[in-house]
Amino acid sequence: MNNILSRLRETAEFLKGQFEHTVRIGVVLGSGLGNFVNEIEVEKEIDYHDIPNFPVSTVEGHKGKLFFGKVAGKRIVAMAGRFHFYEGYAAADVVFPIRVMKLIGVEIVLLSNAAGGVNPDFKIGDLMIIRDHIGLSTVNPLIGKNMDELGTRFPDMSEPYKNYLIVKAKEVATRLNIDVKEGVYYAVTGPTYETKSEYRMVHILGGDAVGMSTVQETIAANHMGMHVFAMSVITDIGLQDSFISHEEVLVAAKAAEPKFAAIFKGLIEIV
Repeated sequence: MNNILSRLRETAEFLKGQFEHTVRIGVVLGSGLGNFVNEIEVEKEIDYHDIPNFPVSTVEGHKGKLFFGKVAGKRIVAMAGRFHFYEGYAAADVVFPIRVMKLIGVEIVLLSNAAGGVNPDFKIGDLMIIRDHIGLSTVNPLIGKNMDELGTRFPDMSEPYKNYLIVKAKEVATRLNIDVKEGVYYAVTGPTYETKSEYRMVHILGGDAVGMSTVQETIAANHMGMHVFAMSVITDIGLQDSFISHEEVLVAAKAAEPKFAAIFKGLIEIV
């Protein structure tokens, strides 16, 4: 555990040395959503390979770079590419960048992902604000001896996605005339897409969308006292009788990206 803390501190000190300004908002960009960086007035760009102790993204659709800069006049740090348990990383590695964000001053984290729609009222291209999640089918990143320096042993998860951020995002969507859904995100390990029976199970258990990311990051952020907002782009409808490929997911995510980017930019402006 002390080794994890020392690596976190080393990485945080490196990033502070690369970018002198304090950043209060962190953004994590999911599959097919990396072009949000075009909304950033980039002041510093760092390849993951060049950051001490940082994992490296191996998934197509993830740029694998950290961007510091301004959006709507606010300084942010954005991850263009995240890390997944299915890539072979331990849960502690998946959430490593989130913990580093906290150590460099980030208070609010905006998470995004591409997800499979389970709610029969959803369609491909919909944006779903995540109001809650079910994470029992993935590995909790807090398993093991607790690091008291990062947070309490038993963090409360009654409001993992802050209601005030959800309200503000819905206000932005209304102002921009963008239709948004709300729902529960069900996390799985992947990398396989779900079977029809698994999709039905997720729906029966209360999930509106299913995906392979976000929940571990949300747990780590809440553990450290950060405020989280998350939104999914619905890139396929799992209960339909159709073949699903990662290429099709990326295409659907990119098509919805302008609406996603507009909401994230508007939210950053008012938080």
